[in-house]
Amino acid sequence: MKTKIHYLFIVALVCCTNNSLAQDTYYPDSTWQSKRPTDLKMNSALIDSAIRFAIRNETKTDYDLRIANMKAYVNEPGYKIAGPMKSRGKPAGIILRKGYIVAQWGDVKRVDMTFSVTKSYLSTVAGLALDSKLIKNVDEHVGDYVEEKFDGEHNSKITWRHLLTQSSDWSGCLFDLCDWADRPPIQGGLDDWRNRKLLEPGTNFEYNDVRVNLLAYSLLQVWRKPLPVVLKEKIMDPIGASTTWRWYGYDNSYINMDGSMMQSVSGGGHHGGGMFINTLDLARFGLLFLRNGKWKNQQLISQRWVSSVNTPSPANKSYGFMWWTNHDNALGDISKNIYYANGFGGNYIVIDNEHDLVIVVRWLDSSKLGELVRLVINSIDKK
Repeated sequence: MKTKIHYLFIVALVCCTNNSLAQDTYYPDSTWQSKRPTDLKMNSALIDSAIRFAIRNETKTDYDLRIANMKAYVNEPGYKIAGPMKSRGKPAGIILRKGYIVAQWGDVKRVDMTFSVTKSYLSTVAGLALDSKLIKNVDEHVGDYVEEKFDGEHNSKITWRHLLTQSSDWSGCLFDLCDWADRPPIQGGLDDWRNRKLLEPGTNFEYNDVRVNLLAYSLLQVWRKPLPVVLKEKIMDPIGASTTWRWYGYDNSYINMDGSMMQSVSGGGHHGGGMFINTLDLARFGLLFLRNGKWKNQQLISQRWVSSVNTPSPANKSYGFMWWTNHDNALGDISKNIYYANGFGGNYIVIDNEHDLVIVVRWLDSSKLGELVRLVINSIDKK
């Protein structure tokens, strides 16, 4: 009898300990709890300095983002805005530590364009496809899943990994936009760009939104339903995101999918479209990745995928699966394990597992991100 009582006591102790550990990991409900920096061993004055720094170093990107895009891509042949756009807001941001809001500034409920932060959401939909076994592995040829767009000796070699790491050198046009017209070299002309020598997939990194849109198009073929619906059902609703976010494609990016017209979304705002979302929802998404894909008692996306997205790719050590890494100290002399989503105009989601931090910042001078992250890290009591 004494042995049984002793055993039951141990079981009860283990259960209580596990429950205690579970309770220590905070996740926000509809109301997000805030704590003072000092409650989480952070220096309040330094956090205030970080906020002032973010506000003072606002991007110089034009508030009318149509004008900003036209200026940025003026050298692209036939450049046009093909999807929705809206004017940007003022600087805004949130700092999370241990899941709690320790600081916020600006209008965190304002829905704004995020440009290439959208790519990190697109990457997530790819991860969900692997978790659901709709795709067997990232090294399979995309052409095995998609009937068109991957014909020919070069394009047939392209794998999901190549598209996710922007190293495919895919050649072609999609929704009246051609790969060679996206950020063309300074030298040369139309014939040079169109007739360039193609590089072996996986060997060369090139930031190219047409090829990113090709990934979205290919994932639509796999899921057989709109990618925003997949994201909403599997990620955004479970993490408690608002109903205000939208993910757009182009006016002409609708395709017939099993008898229904569905929009193939874009992976950024290069030609308009992409993810329109508020700062609070970006922070929830960041917290999901900080927690290795887990939200409360649900593993929404596999920990294996979260580890993959920030693994440096062969063609660019600063780039994983559509998340940027700090492997080459792009953010300066801080942890190489930090990774981040990055969008035109200074939109960022920064994940720092070492310090249990998420930093979301909108409309920051892009040259100042590393300094802002250091200011926040330096506010933490390391004792």
